[in-house]
Amino acid sequence: MGIKGSKKVELNTETVLSKISEYDIFKFYMPSSWSLNEACCSPFRKDVHPSFYISNRYGSISYIDFGDTSFKGNCFHFVRQLYNLSNLNETLIKIDKDFGLGISSKSINNDYKKIIKQYKQPVFSQKRNVKIQVVPKKFTLNDLAYWNTFHQDETDLKRENIYSINKLFLNKKRFSFNKNEPIFGYLYGGKWKIYRPFEDKKRKWLPNNVPITVMDGINGLDPNKLAFVNKSKKDYMVIRKLFINTCAVQNEGLGCFSETNINLLKSKSNKQILSFDSDDPGVKSSKQITEMFGFDYCNVPRHYLAQGIKDWADLARIKGMSAVENYLITKNIIKI
Repeated sequence: MGIKGSKKVELNTETVLSKISEYDIFKFYMPSSWSLNEACCSPFRKDVHPSFYISNRYGSISYIDFGDTSFKGNCFHFVRQLYNLSNLNETLIKIDKDFGLGISSKSINNDYKKIIKQYKQPVFSQKRNVKIQVVPKKFTLNDLAYWNTFHQDETDLKRENIYSINKLFLNKKRFSFNKNEPIFGYLYGGKWKIYRPFEDKKRKWLPNNVPITVMDGINGLDPNKLAFVNKSKKDYMVIRKLFINTCAVQNEGLGCFSETNINLLKSKSNKQILSFDSDDPGVKSSKQITEMFGFDYCNVPRHYLAQGIKDWADLARIKGMSAVENYLITKNIIKI
C-alpha cells in the first residue's frame, strides 16, 4: 500500500521564488508607483526628491535608498524592513500568506496566480552587463606612499589583488580620470571595483561591477575561532595585520549579507563580530545587522569622531597600529 499525502516543502527563499518572482514581491508591497531602474520616492521616509531605486543591475532585483543607505537589499530584505519583521522566517511566512502560496500552511488557495495575472512581468535581460577593462601599471611612489599611511606595502597590495591603473575602459569606451591622483582597481575573479580615494563620495567607487555579496577573506577563516567582519577591504587589511581571522563585506548595507554569506560565516567561525563605522549611519547599520543575525559588534570608539576617525583604517593612519592593537586587546579580540 503506497504512502498517501503530499511531500512537505520547506519554506525558504528558493521555494518562494519557485512560485513568484522578485518583481512580484516588489510590485505587491511597494506602496507608491515605481518603474524598474528609475528613481522614485522612498517608502521608508519623506522623500521630496526621489532617490529610491529598484533595479536589476546585477541580474537579480534589489533596492537602495540613496537618502539613507541602511535601506538596501533584495526583495526579502525589502519586506522585512518595510514591516519591521524580526527575522527572515517571519518575512517568508508573511509573503507566503499574503500571496496564498500555501508553502508553510495546509491551506493552498493559489491567490498568487490571480495577483500576478494583473500585470506583465518586466522584459529585461537576465543580467545587465557592465564590462570593465583595466590596463594596470607599476605602483608609483605616490601610490605606495598613500597605502603606506595605512601600514600597507606592495606585498600586501599584490596579495589582495589591488592594482594601480594606467587605462580604464567601461563597456569598451575609455573612462577618463585625473591621472594626477591615485586610482586603484580591486580585482575579484574577473570583476573590478575601482577606487579613487580623493574623489567625492558619489564618484569614489565608480565604476564597479563586483556583486555586492562578494567578501574578502571569507575562505581563510578558522571555524574554531571568532570572525572579525569589516565593512571594507582597507579595514580588513589593517585588522589582518593584527588578527588573521578577519574578513570583509563590500559596504555597510544589508544587501551584503545574503543567506549564503550568513551560512558561510556561521560555518567558518564560532562567533561573529561585526565592525562598521562609528558614525551614526554605521552604528545604525551595526545594530540592525547584529540583531538580525545574532552577531556581536565592535566599532572604533566614538570619541575618535572629533578627530576625523571613524574606522580602523583612519585609526591606523592617524594614531598608528598600536592604537588599533591596544583597543582590540581591551575588547579581548586579541589575547595576550
